[in-house]
Amino acid sequence: MKQNIGTVNSMMRIAGGLTLLAWSIAKMAREKPTGAQLFVSMMGAQKVAEGMTRYCPMTDLLDLDQA
Repeated sequence: MKQNIGTVNSMMRIAGGLTLLAWSIAKMAREKPTGAQLFVSMMGAQKVAEGMTRYCPMTDLLDLDQA
């Protein structure tokens, strides 16, 4: 698996993913979790993972090499 996103893109994905995770976890802590909150938390975790590995499967699928 080769890296296909740049450093700045990676940092933005990590920051955005952590924001989504924090929001969804705070919301789920206050009330019963809904499907939408679980979906947002999974998408946030995916963005953090993409940022940490600097690999995006969609970018690879569409052949948009940004590194």
